[in-house]
Amino acid sequence: MSVLPYLVAGWILLAGLYGLVTSRNLVQAVGCLAVAQSSTYVLLLAVGYRRGATAPVYSDLPPGSPVVDPVVQALALTDIVVGATVTALLLALVIQLRKRHGTVDPEALTGLRG
Repeated sequence: MSVLPYLVAGWILLAGLYGLVTSRNLVQAVGCLAVAQSSTYVLLLAVGYRRGATAPVYSDLPPGSPVVDPVVQALALTDIVVGATVTALLLALVIQLRKRHGTVDPEALTGLRG
């Protein structure tokens, strides 16, 4: 078992969070959030990987042969779909903010202060 995929997932998460914290544009913040969320894809792939295993198609495999976990693959696909949906929703909200307030700078959105 290698530690490299976990380190890569952590690095991608930190890069996305750094961009999210330092962004001065809401579109850039949504993009950085998508990058941070993509680290979960790498993490799920690292969890479900088995060395020497094949795809979980059981019709042509002899009994006892190693296969990868199909549940982790389904979770990764679900994560991709949910990530794309959330990104699209956030970008739609940014467009509406631009239409109503004329800016996408979070510091300039004074109408949202409580």
